[in-house]
Amino acid sequence: MQVTGYVVEADSTDPEIVARVAAVDVGKDAGVVCVRMPRVSTPGQRDTRVWTVPSRTTAIMSLADQLAELNIERIVLEATSDYWRSFYYLLEARGLTVWLVNARDVKNVPGRPKTDKLDAVWLAKLNERGTLRASFVPPIEIRQLRDYTRLRSDLIGDRTRQTQRVEKLLEDALIKLSSVATSIMGVSGRAMLHAMIDGERDPRVLAELAKGRLRTKRPALIDALTGRFDEHHAELADMLLSQIDSLTAHIERLDNRIEQVLADIPAAQAAPGVNSGDGGESPTTRYLSAVDRLDEITGVGRHAAQVIIAEVGLSMTVFPTCGHLVSWAKLAPRTIQSGATTRSGRTGKGNHYLKAVLGEAAAVAARGNSFLGARCRRLAKRIGKLRALVAVSRSILVIVWHLLADPTSRYRDLGPEFFDTRLRPERRKNNHIRQLEALGYKVTLEPAA
Repeated sequence: MQVTGYVVEADSTDPEIVARVAAVDVGKDAGVVCVRMPRVSTPGQRDTRVWTVPSRTTAIMSLADQLAELNIERIVLEATSDYWRSFYYLLEARGLTVWLVNARDVKNVPGRPKTDKLDAVWLAKLNERGTLRASFVPPIEIRQLRDYTRLRSDLIGDRTRQTQRVEKLLEDALIKLSSVATSIMGVSGRAMLHAMIDGERDPRVLAELAKGRLRTKRPALIDALTGRFDEHHAELADMLLSQIDSLTAHIERLDNRIEQVLADIPAAQAAPGVNSGDGGESPTTRYLSAVDRLDEITGVGRHAAQVIIAEVGLSMTVFPTCGHLVSWAKLAPRTIQSGATTRSGRTGKGNHYLKAVLGEAAAVAARGNSFLGARCRRLAKRIGKLRALVAVSRSILVIVWHLLADPTSRYRDLGPEFFDTRLRPERRKNNHIRQLEALGYKVTLEPAA
């Protein structure tokens, strides 16, 4: 009998068996530790020891010394909220090999009791059989940079919410400033707001505070500034503007601190001999820092480049290929196949800080006259605008991987005409011919001189 469709995958590697392992089921106040080692008296059997360690610095440091004395080869932690950080940081500082694993990958077999002790034993067994994958935890300098960039992103969001509250307050006062001015937090908008807080109510006087191109809209401003802005509105507006100014000051402080942190990371700087033109280099050779190289990508600004570096790191050895990075960021759709049915699943949640900044960069690139902009417009016709933006976000992340993997590489835009002139020109020509023939024309092509 002949069997078709049967595939045999060759595996030349034996299953990994780690002799001396440990696992920690992490909790807020304590962690349950399980250690499994070969039994000295009976070859082929293993000893299991389970105990509880408080989530305190001194207790974890004592645990690290104990595991080091036992010659533990690998320790696995389950990623539980932020409680894993104290165990991971202190055990790593002791020189031990520590893996952080996704809780989704280490779920216990259904039908078994669910206790912290059994979870720790199950995690240790998975560890010793090599069935786990370590999650990406950046080095300490990148973790510090990430703390600054994430706080800046959160403060920018807080400032946006405060600005929206100001606009809502103006709507309550029947002031339609946002309908005329592009931004109520611009120079003209702030001047009008401060004047109203100081007691000015005449819309003509307020409209005269307009600056630049907004002065051409003075008649519309007079109508928009005619309302019922009273004293309680002025008091609330003053509080909100103070909050906005305070947040702006903190954001500017974080901007300076992030620049300083990046300047202290050697891997983020340009290669030796930058702009020197000597030492065997061509005078036109010019190496840039990591932020400057990412800044050259269409749609990616300096702030976005800083966030990308903080989230993915500078060493691409963690991600062997660009596909690994895209999959980790949850920008690659999952393929779901059952029988004869194959469909695409959702991309997943992923790192929302990274996905947010890539989405903003993709939206900016989509409006430009560039390769990424043309790609987004082409895809939007077929799969819709939102999915096209996700696809462009993925393309940007692929470019980021190549730029960080090779510090000497530079971004070169292929241009918006790439798809028309260099990608399947014969197919595009045939499409135009068919369209003209459908309109009743007879087409004869003659190559240009």
